[in-house]
Amino acid sequence: MARLLAVRYRVTVYHYDYHDARGHNDRRIARRLGLGEPATEPDPDKVWVHSTPEEMATETLAGFPDRFEWALDDLRALVSGHPIIAEGWGLRPELVARVLDSPRRMVVMVPTPEFRRHQLRELPRAASLGHRVSDPVRAQANRLARDRLVAEDAVHTARRLGIRVIEVDGSRDAAAIAEIVADHISPYLPRQHED
Repeated sequence: MARLLAVRYRVTVYHYDYHDARGHNDRRIARRLGLGEPATEPDPDKVWVHSTPEEMATETLAGFPDRFEWALDDLRALVSGHPIIAEGWGLRPELVARVLDSPRRMVVMVPTPEFRRHQLRELPRAASLGHRVSDPVRAQANRLARDRLVAEDAVHTARRLGIRVIEVDGSRDAAAIAEIVADHISPYLPRQHED
């Protein structure tokens, strides 16, 4: 959806998940050391198998503020002659709202439970944990429950802050969702680029 907007409106897209996974590793290690934790990644079984989804969600939410500051550093350093759209799950409404002058500059998109099940069936990367663990079935169930809790928190917070929530259920394709988002943020978009 963000790529469609980039092409249609000549905006620059910042993909939070990409930069967080690849560009922030040094900061992640420094953060762990600052918290008195080992520099290495935590044991995958401890994280995905032996933690409850509630514990996982609490830890995930607690890490977002630092990671948001890293994203802000990225965005401040991003040189573009075009408006920038930032997208990704770590761009939490309570954090982003602090730097916005209008709730029309943001939408929160979450999959419905049915669409999430569809993604798990159809997208191999959605059904893959990406870590070797002793109990892959439990780890995947924990991850999905954690993701649901984190999404529910985003929806609750967005609604409390007056930020629009779009539930993605698969009935509209990416182009249709992009149109909804474009309409919502239209005061901040340049004129549509015609090919």
